[in-house]
Amino acid sequence: MRLLGILTAFALAGCAGQATEVPAHTFSIVARDPEAKEWGVAVASRVLGVGSIVPWAKAGVGAVATQSYANVTYGPRGLELLAQGKSAQETLDALLADDARKDVRQVGIIDAAGRTAVFSGDKCAAWHGSKTGHDYSCQGNLLTGANVIDAMAEAFETTKGPLAWRLARALEAGEKAGGDKRGKQSAAILVVRDRAGYGGMNDRMVDVRVDDHDEPVTELLRVLNKVVPRPKSTP
Repeated sequence: MRLLGILTAFALAGCAGQATEVPAHTFSIVARDPEAKEWGVAVASRVLGVGSIVPWAKAGVGAVATQSYANVTYGPRGLELLAQGKSAQETLDALLADDARKDVRQVGIIDAAGRTAVFSGDKCAAWHGSKTGHDYSCQGNLLTGANVIDAMAEAFETTKGPLAWRLARALEAGEKAGGDKRGKQSAAILVVRDRAGYGGMNDRMVDVRVDDHDEPVTELLRVLNKVVPRPKSTP
């Protein structure tokens, strides 16, 4: 499943062994729940299998969303830097420092302490931008407008309940506000907590993906409800 998702990040260029980079234009949110000690990422896009590209997180360390013409090394490298004790901003600065194509990158990072850092390169597709708040950062590119990010931030701040559902409602609000200019195709939510994964052997508390669907966010919420039942206080 992971391998299939990674392969869908590229379009075949006509000959075996050749591939063309496909931009992960998208909207996403990285966030932390300090009481539950959870970190997470939610993302939606008009690209196949966006969940294999954008979201990265590690319990007790932080979360990274790498998008636009995504540099997927930002995920593991970012988490490694955060694990070394670097702040979100220090991690972002280090990632960008040796990237010759940073002008097309967009990335949002949250660290163990809930500090955030976000970057949108000058050549990211319009509309592009971000909005940060207490324990979260929303970012997006090739969106219908700034209202997408504003709606996401408001939904995250006003939704009660588990982090997974706060992320889900932020994603839903962003899509309803216009989302990706090109339309809909895939969505994903990743939430980590120490030993909350299968059999207590990893930290992947929630790892839900919809790789190709007419209504990916709606489908994502349907599946999420089977993993983390929707709180009664959450509409």
